[in-house]
Amino acid sequence: MMTLDDQPLRIAGREFASRLLVGTGKYRNAEETAAALEASGTEVVTFAVRRTDLGQGNDEPPLLEVVPPSRYTLLPNTAGCYDARAAVRTCRLARELLDGHNLVKLEVLGDETTLYPNVVETLKAAEALIADGFDVMAYTSDDPIVAGELESLGCCAIMPLGSLIGSGCGIQNPYHIRLIIERSSVPVLIDAGIGTASEAALAMELGCDAVLMNSAIAHAHDPVAMARAMKAAVQAGRGAYLAGRMPRRDQAEPSSPMAGRLGA
Repeated sequence: MMTLDDQPLRIAGREFASRLLVGTGKYRNAEETAAALEASGTEVVTFAVRRTDLGQGNDEPPLLEVVPPSRYTLLPNTAGCYDARAAVRTCRLARELLDGHNLVKLEVLGDETTLYPNVVETLKAAEALIADGFDVMAYTSDDPIVAGELESLGCCAIMPLGSLIGSGCGIQNPYHIRLIIERSSVPVLIDAGIGTASEAALAMELGCDAVLMNSAIAHAHDPVAMARAMKAAVQAGRGAYLAGRMPRRDQAEPSSPMAGRLGA
């Protein structure tokens, strides 16, 4: 649900009412995945191309049965790629498997321990994919300079991390995120590190256009309940951002006027 003064989220010519994007990994089973996605209200679902059965005959139900393209916008991602060449090849495979689908989440990692983005390889992959006709949403560090370079290359969304993937540590550098938002003319989404609803709300209060998460929902004791909480948090944070918070003050200020009090 959008506030009265809000507009839809727009990414690469597509419009979405929900500003919460959700991943499909780490759930207990397909039924829990489907229920959590439903509870989140998401319209965009991301999945790792290299780790997902799209109907190739594995034991689990194919992703396209759990997440039907008629209902959700699919966002294949390049998780597990550590150089530009692998990321580009993975996106081309996704496009072939999904009948020409060209909206992708680019993720090129630096190492297996931190899963921190390799921004040099990310820039190389983004340039190649955009030249090949892809709409690229780029996962990156919270460096405003790198974010600007990705936008200059033509990325349709910039996705800085809040903290390390799967850490649940929240937004560690809110001032960096705010700088990226202030300098960007494409949507900015927090991707990675969100652990609970208050952190999702903070991302939206900072002015992010949306939040993408997976572990925060899938690793919760009750993923479906957490999905509902995240939906509400993103809506509340967006509403607060649009409303404009009160200024911070060094001194107290009474909420009731001093003049006209009884006995004054």
